[in-house]
Amino acid sequence: MTDVHADTGTRSPDGDAVADVSTTSTLISQKRQEELADRAVRVAARGSKPERIVSARVSVRLRLVEIWRARELLVFLTRKEIKVRYKNSVLGFLWSMLNPALTLAVFYILFTYFLPNHIPFFVIYMFSAMLVWNLFQTALLGGTTSVVVNAGIVKKVAFPREILVLAQVGSGFVYFFYQSLVMLGFMIAFRHGPAWSDIWILIPALAALIVFVSALAIFLSAVNVYLRDTQHLVEVLLVAWFWAIPVVYAFSGRVQAALQRHTIFFIPHTRLIWLYFSNPITPVVMTFQRFFYNIWNARSTLLTPATLATPARPAVPATATTPALPAIKATPAVPAHHLPISVMSHYPIHWYVGADLAVLGVSVLLFLGALVVFGHLEGNFAEEL
Repeated sequence: MTDVHADTGTRSPDGDAVADVSTTSTLISQKRQEELADRAVRVAARGSKPERIVSARVSVRLRLVEIWRARELLVFLTRKEIKVRYKNSVLGFLWSMLNPALTLAVFYILFTYFLPNHIPFFVIYMFSAMLVWNLFQTALLGGTTSVVVNAGIVKKVAFPREILVLAQVGSGFVYFFYQSLVMLGFMIAFRHGPAWSDIWILIPALAALIVFVSALAIFLSAVNVYLRDTQHLVEVLLVAWFWAIPVVYAFSGRVQAALQRHTIFFIPHTRLIWLYFSNPITPVVMTFQRFFYNIWNARSTLLTPATLATPARPAVPATATTPALPAIKATPAVPAHHLPISVMSHYPIHWYVGADLAVLGVSVLLFLGALVVFGHLEGNFAEEL
């Protein structure tokens, strides 16, 4: 039988090294636990407020360069937005033309037979403004929600997030192009020609509209990430905004006279028309109406009945039984005719160009400011989404 004895002799150097490593690991573990406990205390002291990550400042010039380098991505996203909208649709892109065509037909029947306002070709006057409004409304609503809707790629892929907003503006411009074709088709059917010699004035007007809606949409898209009520607020404000532009009413006449007569909140030496033209969409709408409507001396569609000629009659002195009768001048016969009606203001063409260039200049500044705000807020997009 073999006896087993405990080793009570002196430890070897290897055993001392193992003991030292074990002691060091224990001390490190204890220190780590103390650090975690201190961190937990600090977090509890701060409360439940979320941390905000402030992104590094990127110059506006660099942001513009990044957007330009991602222009192919912009084209791809614009095409994707259009394809997704009409995916699995039999008619496809034809819906983008049928919708405005049906709208034009309904408005024509409504304002011609049921609610006549006696303005000639009023449907063209109105739809020329609707072209501008539909582009503005579609781009603004889509751009405001673009970052939230595309939260998946925002959190996973690094690219200029402004491209998402600009893609909505691009898709809105494509729909604007199709609606313009429908407009031209109806003008051919009505045998009404636009002012082809003044078509160049649409260039500054369209540029001002695109830059303005891009600036507004980029700013609101960043705010909407943090305040989701923003998208609903925009929808409500657009309803009121629609009535601040001359779409369903003629600007010239009673509206223009009332705006020039009243003051702004009873402030002396002010005119309400200043506030009316401070709306950036108003000059753009009036420019499109000048080109498409192109009727300066409009006459009412209501036919005034003819009047018969009356002969002259001398004055008749009073008698004992009859009173005196004044003399009456002869009046010629007037055939049935159409009375003149005020629809468009007689502003010179340089007024439209100047107003559109002013809107474009302000919109460029707003666009640069929107890029700055977007750059400061996008640092925490991933956490908020």
